[in-house]
Amino acid sequence: MLHPNVFSSLVLERIVVKAPFLKKQYSQQESAKLRQQIQMLQNSNRSLSNWRIGLSEASRGSGPRRRLSWQMKACVFDQMYENQSVIAEMERFQQANTAIGQDLNAIHELASWNFFGAAIIEGGGSAYSHPDKKILHLG
Repeated sequence: MLHPNVFSSLVLERIVVKAPFLKKQYSQQESAKLRQQIQMLQNSNRSLSNWRIGLSEASRGSGPRRRLSWQMKACVFDQMYENQSVIAEMERFQQANTAIGQDLNAIHELASWNFFGAAIIEGGGSAYSHPDKKILHLG
């Protein structure tokens, strides 16, 4: 049976021996990942630059670009029109609410001057009812 110190020293020797190999393997994996990322970025840049070159080619003409710009402008104008219509609707709603509020304020002011009869304010009977007339019920 091995002594614990001998066993731990053997394990440490193996780790020390494997350490350069592990460092080398790790660095190779990392460099492979970085190469892959660089290649992916180069491909995406290449495709973007080809797309830009393709749009500006004289052989394709300026029709597709013009059509694309008109479509983009139409989308922007539609969005602006929609936003303006929503804003106008909200302003109309706000004006209607302020007008109703002003009318209510005027009614309360007139009520405070006792302009309306007590029956209207309290809700008892209408202003045109005659208490001496009897209601005729048929049936």
